[in-house]
Amino acid sequence: MEGGAPCPECPNGRVYLQSEPATLVRVKGVAPFAATVYELERWRCNLCGEVFTAPAPDGVGSDKYDEAVAAMLGMLRYGSGLPMHRIEKLQQGFRIPLPISTQWEILLEAAGLLLPAHEELARQAAQGEVIHNDDTTMRILGGTTNRKEGRKGTYTTAILSNHGEHRIALYITGHNHAGENLEAVLRHRAEGLDAPVQMCDALAANSVGEAGELNTILAYCLAHARRRFVEVEERFPVEVQHLLESLKVVYTNDAQAKQEGMDPPARLAFHQSESGPVMKDLEIWLRDQIEERKVEPNSGLGQAITYMRKHWKELTLFLREPLAPLDNSAAERVIKRAIIHRKNSLFYKTETGARTGDAFMSLIHTAELNGAQPFDYLVALQRNHALVKENPEEWMPWSYLDTLAGLVLAA
Repeated sequence: MEGGAPCPECPNGRVYLQSEPATLVRVKGVAPFAATVYELERWRCNLCGEVFTAPAPDGVGSDKYDEAVAAMLGMLRYGSGLPMHRIEKLQQGFRIPLPISTQWEILLEAAGLLLPAHEELARQAAQGEVIHNDDTTMRILGGTTNRKEGRKGTYTTAILSNHGEHRIALYITGHNHAGENLEAVLRHRAEGLDAPVQMCDALAANSVGEAGELNTILAYCLAHARRRFVEVEERFPVEVQHLLESLKVVYTNDAQAKQEGMDPPARLAFHQSESGPVMKDLEIWLRDQIEERKVEPNSGLGQAITYMRKHWKELTLFLREPLAPLDNSAAERVIKRAIIHRKNSLFYKTETGARTGDAFMSLIHTAELNGAQPFDYLVALQRNHALVKENPEEWMPWSYLDTLAGLVLAA
């Protein structure tokens, strides 16, 4: 069909080429790991018994497993939470064996190549303006070498750092709590930067200790405070509904600020004018419930009110700091990857396995958060590992494509 041709459906119309083509997709099922088998002729001397094997075809290469295998294993294991024994069983169904021991060897080797990028990711996360942190329990079957005195539990900490236009996800597994792991990350923060806003819940384990330049501007999760009221809604429907309606206004205002693309100062001014009076009235209401003995302090509602009053300063930081978020929902979404891994695999076998998982999860999820393809990213890091080690800052998920394009032009 040509431009300007008569329309097949109407007598007077003309058809013209559209800028966007129609797409037609046909999907085929294949194994996660495909293999090509080369049969090489062999010759044996009838006198000395020496066997001679024909050379491999050109372009076959010397490595049995290429970089894409490690990338796919990382995506399945640490991106989707698929245990190794399930991957092994799946591959058996395609008659392409990939035993657990082989999977682990491939992942461990790849983790060593990914280490410079992972370390650079942590360094850049330390420079963030807003940092979320949270943790969840995790089991390391073989134990760890850095157990703290009197501490038996192990945890996976999720750190989400907003650094300029980029979002960085870090996973750290061990005996340290979220606040201790964040403090270790912040030791790489450049001198002279303002203290970052730290968003977490009110557990003491999540806060950064008093360490001078490592201090943060603490903000507590408003959703956690709200959740305490929701848990007692059946017994105190009127009081809980009053609080929920007040917080609904605040969240609606925040959504409007995002929808209209307000910059941080404009968002702060908007919250101060629209949400400030609502929160002030709520503060007075919370005080009156306890001081005027309208609520029993030891009841479920009384405890929820006491919690909110005790942490009011941190819960309302969004009314004083331009970058302060309302809650820690972003970190809770990030930590779900570690929870999925725990639900499917139950544990890490060794401390080395935990560090390997942390590296893959951090790189995969950070790539997703920044709109990069994690599979292609992992492959690129491995194939260019020598260059990544020299200049890891050029191989972040948001910059590696430009770096690869520069290499092509230079060649």
